[in-house]
Amino acid sequence: MPMFSAPLTGLLLCGAAASTASPTFTKIQIDSVFRSEGVSVADVNHDGKLDILVGDLWYEAPDWKPHAIRKVGHYNGQTGYSDAFYSFAWDINGDGWVDEIVIGLPNTPCYWYENPKGGDGPWKEHLIAEHACNESPWFGDLLGDGKRELIFARQDHHLMQWFEPGPDVTAPWIAHDISLPGGKGTDMYSHGLGVGDVNGDGRLDVLVKDGWYEAPADRRSSPWTFHPCHLGVDCVQMYVYDVLGNGGRDVITSSAHHYGLWWHEQKPDGTFVQHLIDDKVSETHALELADLDGSGVPAIITGKRWFAHNGNGSDPGDHEPAILEYFTMARANGQVTFTKHIIDDDSGVGMNIVVADMFGRGKQDIVISNKKGVFLFKQN
Repeated sequence: MPMFSAPLTGLLLCGAAASTASPTFTKIQIDSVFRSEGVSVADVNHDGKLDILVGDLWYEAPDWKPHAIRKVGHYNGQTGYSDAFYSFAWDINGDGWVDEIVIGLPNTPCYWYENPKGGDGPWKEHLIAEHACNESPWFGDLLGDGKRELIFARQDHHLMQWFEPGPDVTAPWIAHDISLPGGKGTDMYSHGLGVGDVNGDGRLDVLVKDGWYEAPADRRSSPWTFHPCHLGVDCVQMYVYDVLGNGGRDVITSSAHHYGLWWHEQKPDGTFVQHLIDDKVSETHALELADLDGSGVPAIITGKRWFAHNGNGSDPGDHEPAILEYFTMARANGQVTFTKHIIDDDSGVGMNIVVADMFGRGKQDIVISNKKGVFLFKQN
């Protein structure tokens, strides 16, 4: 059954004094059981309310009643992982009902599950690809045509690829090579993948920590030209954003298994200079940019993926509090400063973070799923 915690007594602020406009959040624990480290939200049952999907289950708003999508696994976060590293929600077959894409451990198959249109589960399973690698797969509108595509690596041939459904959406999806065999970011456990317009040509490029693949005019042609550069250590989601507000195309990253959150300033010659934002929270294995306060400037949302390696000591600080935090940006005189806001210290993040208006109030809320359970942070 869903569990609800008491509201937070207040938002702990670190760094500079916070503006009264800085959002605060109330913590709602949807489930105390380790279900998934990936999460998505969508109106699953056509009742006008956003529900929460975590791989095996979906939780029905507003009471968060759980419903099975597929066989519900039993996972121990101190000894292993779940079978849902990522969950993406989208109407795959165009029938008007939201389906779910699930990606498990790297180098395992990627499936989509067909919504039974209000019927009981299990949802029908369809294979997308046999191998899904890189620990930050991407799902979005790559081509700018209102449709969505998947990007991840295929480890058996060390290829970065993007995927789109074919005429038969129930068949494995059509794969298009981005890299040559042996391309950067294509190992089973490669960390760091992002999509954004790095060079300002209006097309979305693909980034990894060792450089970026330049999108050609015909994205179905291959290989994409690779531009090597250093964009930090093993990271997770990577974002192209004009940090200084001067028209630049900078890159924001965080450390997957150590300490660190950075922005990388792109210079006119295409090189990048790294700037530290914060180094106080380890295992920041999920990163999101979202406008939380309606200012038009996104906040950087991240936190600790608690026990990313099951608490075995291989990650520094793996037993430290499971922080969920965000950073606001302020620009002045060609410089940028960041203010850190701690939302919670006993939840953290999973493999991704979802920001959505869960209650139709015009306020952005935060949803996560990880080894501590499933959480909704309702903006006050």
